[in-house]
Amino acid sequence: MSPAERTALLVGCAGVPQGDGDEHAVPAALADVGVGTRWAVWDDPAEDFAAADLVILRSTWDYTERREEFLGWCASVPGLANRAHVVRWNTDKAYLLDLAAAGVDVVPTQLAAPGEKPEWPGRDVVVKPSVGAGSRGAARFTPSGRDAAARHLDALHDDGYTAVVQPYQPAVDSEGETALVFFGGQYSHAFTKGPMLSGGDLDESGLFVTEKLGTATPDGPWRALAEDALDAAAARLGLHRSELLYARVDLVRTEAGEPAVLEFEVSEPSLGFRQADADAPVRFASAVRAALTRPR
Repeated sequence: MSPAERTALLVGCAGVPQGDGDEHAVPAALADVGVGTRWAVWDDPAEDFAAADLVILRSTWDYTERREEFLGWCASVPGLANRAHVVRWNTDKAYLLDLAAAGVDVVPTQLAAPGEKPEWPGRDVVVKPSVGAGSRGAARFTPSGRDAAARHLDALHDDGYTAVVQPYQPAVDSEGETALVFFGGQYSHAFTKGPMLSGGDLDESGLFVTEKLGTATPDGPWRALAEDALDAAAARLGLHRSELLYARVDLVRTEAGEPAVLEFEVSEPSLGFRQADADAPVRFASAVRAALTRPR
């Protein structure tokens, strides 16, 4: 089958079946290079995902309540991007400990499983579920609010979640996070995300906190750290970085003034096309074409 005859499904969930609008320019960019696209919902029993040449996870953000079911579906899809074992690893924020163990500069991270208590930092702290998307369940607490932090931790535990506990990085208040995006292992663009732990509202779908986004041009050390994280993740997963159709590395500035990885997204992240230059969808389309040439 020639590339001109191939199709790619963009996959959402029932709450956001066609994404949040970020990919509006992607179908045309893919059509220009001979790849047809349409949207599908991941748990639609009428959909034949095995028939598609490539199945691209985009807005599957309801998986947090049904993770094992979702991962089972991922494993059943031959042409999934990114691959099922990548998604399993990346949908639990325990992956941050893997990156730190590989020498990547990561925001200090503790995991507290149900019944466990963390060592609380003597500063503002973020408590969030280790399996979560769209900043749901994430909250920031001051040292004087430690009792409230403990109650939030207990609530996550009561719901069966392991919690992630991290010291809050004050620079986020003024700079936000910087998200660096890669397609097929190559840097594409970056964008900023404003603070999301200050009473942000959920989208009407209820699946993610509305973000304030902007453009960004990160300097060399920030790009280098993002690439180090990409290489470490690929090695952990037994892949070459080029085999990751997309990756988004969220960095923040620490109190020492250096960048650190806050999150590393290779499962279903928003990719900031609306904040990128006009050629970003073209670069994505090229990465999709490359992915279509690899064996399933």
